[in-house]
Amino acid sequence: MAMKERIAKLINVKSIVTILLTLVFAYQTCAGAVSESNFMEIFKLIVIFYFGTQIGKAGGE
Repeated sequence: MAMKERIAKLINVKSIVTILLTLVFAYQTCAGAVSESNFMEIFKLIVIFYFGTQIGKAGGE
């Protein structure tokens, strides 16, 4: 798979939302607005959702 194809697959709405949510919650945790334990729970949910949809997508092709 060419590098351009890999980058194109990374740049989709789900990927962008996942990365942005991770960055926002990481910032809020550093700023003290969200506790570390809450950040970890939220981050787990985001990662599970992202990879769960990727696995479901690969299985359906």
